[in-house]
Amino acid sequence: MSEALSELGALIELKRPDDVVGWSVAFGELAVDVVPSRIVAFVEFLRSDQSCRFSSLVDITAVDWPERADRFDLVWHFLSMYRNQRIRVKAKVDIDVIVPSIVSVHPSANWFEREVFDMFGILFSGHPDLRRILTDYGFRGHPLRKDFPTTGYTEVRYDEAQKRVVYEPVSLVQEYRQFDFMSPWEGAHYILPGDQKEGAK
Repeated sequence: MSEALSELGALIELKRPDDVVGWSVAFGELAVDVVPSRIVAFVEFLRSDQSCRFSSLVDITAVDWPERADRFDLVWHFLSMYRNQRIRVKAKVDIDVIVPSIVSVHPSANWFEREVFDMFGILFSGHPDLRRILTDYGFRGHPLRKDFPTTGYTEVRYDEAQKRVVYEPVSLVQEYRQFDFMSPWEGAHYILPGDQKEGAK
């Protein structure tokens, strides 16, 4: 399996030298690093080339690396049902880079790209309707960025007295929260192996 994927990776790099930055085989999948501005042409190639035929878009997501110059890894997952193979396409993008939308090639990318925009703040040019999909219209920030506070910025609740939804700033300061990571079984009425706190009582 990995030998076939290695052959496919070398073939893709040979056929698309302007698109491919590098590739590797890991966890039973071929991972190809590409130039972000070339993603539409590359995805069209993956779908139409007879040696690939990756016709199914499975997912689009991102990974945040705040300490890195190109902050995000934008990741597309494709499946070839014809060849029973998967491919992971990655592109490094900075916070202010606008990535071309692949909706013209895979219409199902519409909501995936909206989710990536909502959660990470990555913009897609040529998207037909790029707006938030999981958070509220007035939501501040992007929740899957690593610098987003765990409490968020705003609390939303229904006020019974006012008979309407109320938006209030979050008053809980993160530094004063108490976390106890010693035992995941705190409060249980039984002792499980590995509970380090049990001996200290």
